[in-house]
Amino acid sequence: MDIQDPGFWRAGAISTTAVMLVVLAILTIDSLQDIRAGGSHVPKYDVINQQIGYQYDWTRRMDVPVIGGQQLLFGKLYTEAEAHALMRKGKLVIQSRACMDCHTFFGNGAYYAPDLTKAWLDPAWQQIWMPMTAAKTREDAMVMFLMHPDRYPTWGREMPNLHLDESEAQAVVAYLKWMSAVDTNGFPANFGQTQSQQ
Repeated sequence: MDIQDPGFWRAGAISTTAVMLVVLAILTIDSLQDIRAGGSHVPKYDVINQQIGYQYDWTRRMDVPVIGGQQLLFGKLYTEAEAHALMRKGKLVIQSRACMDCHTFFGNGAYYAPDLTKAWLDPAWQQIWMPMTAAKTREDAMVMFLMHPDRYPTWGREMPNLHLDESEAQAVVAYLKWMSAVDTNGFPANFGQTQSQQ
């Protein structure tokens, strides 16, 4: 074995690359079952038909989503296929309007505007936005705000009017509700914690 021989280093690089590719493949296959819709951390899209809450889990020492009983979104029971189509549309609306240029989703994006990972669970929708918009439900308040953000004052920074029609706004709201059900291992940090849990 001559360490001066380029063949030695070439063989070492090839074997190291091959081993790391195998390790990467194993990690990818193992992770996919956790991150797919219907996986251990990511609920199926039809979870939008259920109540979604957030609660501190003392065993994990973090806040986790809690899926409850039936709570229809927009008064409709979505089949799995309908919910999947709605999620696809919501994601496309979010991408087409470049929402990540201002907002954060699952830790990705900008920090100019609020993090939207758990936006569905924000108590401000019931405490502030429902009375302000005169909406009867959280989802209706969210739709009204998304369609006409210029009509409702926000904290310091105004959201631009993205010219969403009602179906686009509903799809975004459905996506935000689904996203709040994803177990993000406590992200965003301290979202639902009370003073006694910190």
